[in-house]
Amino acid sequence: MATSIFDEKSEDELWIEYKKTRSPALRDAFIRQYMPLVKYVAGKVSTGMPGNIEFDDLVGFGQFGLLDAINKFDPEKNVKFKTYAVTRIRGAIFDELRSIDWVPRSVRQKSREIEDAISRLESKLGRTATDAEIAGSMGISEEDFQQTVLKVSGTSILSLNDIWYSGDDSDHVSIGDCIESPASLNPDVIVEREEVRRVIIEAINELPEKEKYVLILYYYEDLTFKEIGQALDVSESRISQLHTKANLRLRAKLTNIRKGIL
Repeated sequence: MATSIFDEKSEDELWIEYKKTRSPALRDAFIRQYMPLVKYVAGKVSTGMPGNIEFDDLVGFGQFGLLDAINKFDPEKNVKFKTYAVTRIRGAIFDELRSIDWVPRSVRQKSREIEDAISRLESKLGRTATDAEIAGSMGISEEDFQQTVLKVSGTSILSLNDIWYSGDDSDHVSIGDCIESPASLNPDVIVEREEVRRVIIEAINELPEKEKYVLILYYYEDLTFKEIGQALDVSESRISQLHTKANLRLRAKLTNIRKGIL
């Protein structure tokens, strides 16, 4: 049986060595070690995707994210590579899906209408808008609104790699950096680049409780919609709906905040 370099040295030692040497052989070893992670994330993303999106394509998109994660990972930041890589891999898949414009125009239009309605309402109200208020502003019943949300479920993509710059290009923070499990929220981490983190975290915290909970469980705890549904004792489609509404609300909130602070 062939001996792996991971059998000879600890992974921490290998990352420190790679940061110093940028060894192509070591990079390739990391790619082989973490390819199963790419397939895992691609499998999660593929759930609920239309039939024209091939799993192998998602894996290919995710490989770019893995390479990016390997090149940019800093072992001195005391974050596990797997945690860091999942965000990069998912973000690369989402970014590529956006670039190939895979969402039907009619669905994209509905998603934009909901997002615009939330943005206008919450800017006017100064608080989180209810489903009934959003439906009313769109001139439809609440039941029709819920059905519309179901139609756009899976197509409302919020990339956790979306970057907000807090000054110059060397000082930035991603949305993914700010989705924290409440039990592990570290004040020292939040203080760094405080203003941008503060507004993003505030936007997340202002989401309705169930939507915030779904967002945290999906992006931070890495649970599937099915697993979240079991935890909350609701159907998988209901979780998909909550996830979509959370994404639409968060995008609308961040759009309003960005207009106010940039």
